[in-house]
Amino acid sequence: MHWTTDLTAPSVGAVVVTTTRTRSPIRSNVGLKAVMAVSGIFFVLYLIAHMVGNLKAFAGETAFDHYAHWLRDIGKPLLPGVWFLWILRFALTVSVVAHIWSATVLALRARAARPVRYAHRPKIQGSYAARTMRWGGVIILLFVIYHLLDLSVGTLNPVGDGSKPYSNVVADFAPERWYVTLFYTLAIVTLGFHLRHGVFSALRSLGQQTPKGERWARASALAVAILISGGFLVIPFAVLTGLVS
Repeated sequence: MHWTTDLTAPSVGAVVVTTTRTRSPIRSNVGLKAVMAVSGIFFVLYLIAHMVGNLKAFAGETAFDHYAHWLRDIGKPLLPGVWFLWILRFALTVSVVAHIWSATVLALRARAARPVRYAHRPKIQGSYAARTMRWGGVIILLFVIYHLLDLSVGTLNPVGDGSKPYSNVVADFAPERWYVTLFYTLAIVTLGFHLRHGVFSALRSLGQQTPKGERWARASALAVAILISGGFLVIPFAVLTGLVS
């Protein structure tokens, strides 16, 4: 709140009270981009850990099942039962909501700042990943829901036995279920594009603004996208070709 003197008022020296509403830093464009960056980085770290765990399938059924059951015991005896997994799920859910919320608000503000659409928007502005970022996010979200129903809940899995995670994976990507592998591939490729643009944007938002920093950010984003996408795709194709059975 601040005070100003209105020189045009009928009585000389009349004091007019005006208020200035200050937007919360986290709701500013810079703050929202920071929320997207931090939540995105959390997802990347989770994806890397999840990918490494999936690769246990190459060690055989015993090793993979042991790893899957070990996840339920993390934190014992400090944390009872599967509390660690529920804490992780809660953190991921909060991050998803924060990520989608910040992305939506930024998109709406960008549209409001340009109320008149371009008659022709040149396609040379931005990469394919940048232009399809929002649709990519929707596809990934739908895939996550399917993935949970398939390999976590088991309702869409041919085996659907929580005590046999290795058998669930093998049954899921069996040759006769090629359409599942195809859908999985399309989703992971979409994830790769999303990661490439998202990691680059996050690094830029967190301070990589110099030409050298931009080149480093682009290279790092591409490397992360290829590493994670390849790590997730190798399992279904290994099952499809019989390397994992």
